[in-house]
Amino acid sequence: MNILITNDDGIHSAGLITLAQEISKIARVTVVAPDRERSATAHAITMHKPLRVEKVDIPDCNALGWMINGTPSDCVKLALEALLDFTPDIVLSGINSGPNLGTDVIYSGTVSAAIEAALSGVPSIALSIVGHGNVSFKNAAIFTKKLCLQILNHIFPRDSLLNINIPSVEPEAIEGIAITHLGTIRYKNSFDRRTDPRGKVYYWLAGEAIGRNDDKGSDVWAVKNNYISITPLLFDLTKYDIIENIKKWNLQI
Repeated sequence: MNILITNDDGIHSAGLITLAQEISKIARVTVVAPDRERSATAHAITMHKPLRVEKVDIPDCNALGWMINGTPSDCVKLALEALLDFTPDIVLSGINSGPNLGTDVIYSGTVSAAIEAALSGVPSIALSIVGHGNVSFKNAAIFTKKLCLQILNHIFPRDSLLNINIPSVEPEAIEGIAITHLGTIRYKNSFDRRTDPRGKVYYWLAGEAIGRNDDKGSDVWAVKNNYISITPLLFDLTKYDIIENIKKWNLQI
C-alpha cells in the first residue's frame, strides 16, 4: 500500500511526523508538505512564483520526504502530477493541531489538501486533533492506521473525502465513533483593533469560536461529547434543489 501524507502545519510538525512514523508500519509512505505553517490558506495554489522542492528526512521513519515552498494544495498537486511515478492508494492530510469543524472547513488548508486529492480521484482523509499546545498525536495516529487498513476492504465513495476530528483525550475517555454532518461555528469579536507605535490602526484576526453544541449528530456536537467525528464531505458546491426554481426567474440578456 502506498500512502501520501501532507498537512498545513509544515513538514516538521509533530502531528505529521507522528502520523508518518505510525503509517510507515503498514505502508510505503511519501511525505510532501509545506516548508512552514500554512494554516487557513484554504484551497490556494501558487501561480505567480516558482515552486521549489527539497528532499528532507522524516525522523525515525522510513519515508521519502519532500519539502515545498507552497500551500497544502500545491503539495498534493505537485506530488500527484510531477513528483510521484505512482498513484497513492490513500492521501492523508494532517494530523492538524487544532480542530477543523463545521464551516471552518472552508478555510482549512488541511481539508483543502484532501479535497485536492479527491479531485484527482484518490481516496483522501483530513485529520485533526481537537486540542492545541502540548497535545499527543500518538493515539490519533494509531486510529488512522487502523482506519487505513479498514478502507482497503471497502469501496471508498467517489468524489468525496472524510474529515476526521479526534478529541485530545485518553483512549478510555473516547465515547465512540460518530458519523456526522458539518455543524456551525461562529466567532465572537473576530478582529482585534490595535494601534502600532506610529499611531496607525491595524487589525489582528482573532476571536473566540462559538459552536452549536445542541446540534446532535454534527461534528461540533460529537467532539464536545468525546466522540471521534467522521464527516464525509462533497466538494461539489452546487445547490441542486434550487436549480429548477432559478430557471423560472425572468432572466434576460
